Amino acid sequence: MRLYNCAKRVFELQFDNQRQDDMQPTDAFIEGLPKAELHLHLEGSLEPEQMFEFAGRNKIDIPFQSINEVRAAYDFANLQDFLDIYYQGMKVLRTEQDFYDLTMAYCRRVHADSCRHVEVFFDPQGHTERGVPFQVFIDGIAGALRDAEIDLGMTSKLIMCFLRHLSEKSALETLDLAAPHFDHIAGVGLDSSEVGHPPSKFVKVFERAGDMGLLRVAHAGEEGPPAYVWEAIDLLKVDRIDHGNRALEDSKLVTRLVETNMTLTVCPLSNTRLCVVKDMADHPLKRMLDSGLRATINSDDPSYFGGYLNDNYRAVAGALALTKDDLTTLAVNSFLGSFLSPDEKAAHIKRVTDYASGIGDDD
Repeated sequence: MRLYNCAKRVFELQFDNQRQDDMQPTDAFIEGLPKAELHLHLEGSLEPEQMFEFAGRNKIDIPFQSINEVRAAYDFANLQDFLDIYYQGMKVLRTEQDFYDLTMAYCRRVHADSCRHVEVFFDPQGHTERGVPFQVFIDGIAGALRDAEIDLGMTSKLIMCFLRHLSEKSALETLDLAAPHFDHIAGVGLDSSEVGHPPSKFVKVFERAGDMGLLRVAHAGEEGPPAYVWEAIDLLKVDRIDHGNRALEDSKLVTRLVETNMTLTVCPLSNTRLCVVKDMADHPLKRMLDSGLRATINSDDPSYFGGYLNDNYRAVAGALALTKDDLTTLAVNSFLGSFLSPDEKAAHIKRVTDYASGIGDDD
């Protein structure tokens, strides 16, 4: 979860349910394009139907009488509305089965978007502070990711995020709680409200995580200034930058990111819904590509912010007139920026380039 200082914005959520042969050429190309998702908050994939279902089976009171009322609440008009519904949603997640079902539903949904690998964020502090044991949610999430690989052939990595509006002491305690479960956890991340909580606040916990063999990522340069991106790179020693939109304001930073092949996990619909970008036509993604940055497309919190992976591809492709070469580059970047092995990356990238060349469909 992240906090934002955002003006009111009306955004209509649309899903394209047409058969592929009825789609516009670019939409059809996106539909089958093999891709990875590197920036997804699991708790942000909670659909209205799931909130209602989990609340019922866990006997948790929520201020809604029907799924339609929950869905109406998801059409939030301002920051506080978003926070209220987000925390309301998190409250219904209580059991291992809840976390399993939430994770598996996301995996099945994104697999339908030709996603072949996911790197999923989860927020343990948001659950342990409610009295949910670490073992409960990690077993549910990891079990679903394991079954998604068996059933769908979709691989995954799990990234544990620290809530930056909380103290570093809390983050260190959470890291210690997670240690027995490192066989399921590939890395640590940093999310929640960015402004006023710079990466430098978390140097010790990121250093310890690195010493423990975990990869490191951090949200930076979404609302926060380019200086936060510098801090994430130089102080937290991150392997990837989440968002990074405002890096374009600093030409030296852009050069650094290009020279080090640093991946940016960009979330177009989220950026628009939260007023990080006023209009999709103004989104910096095309400028990132033209600058040589390794940008990727991701959905962030898809249930709340306007759609899943292909919805984000379609939105930005239409608004910025992205070509098939641009879209292919974005898909290649998603695997290059992943935490897969070099051989795994190469195999996925070959599938992308074969698909783009019309050699064969991905299976």
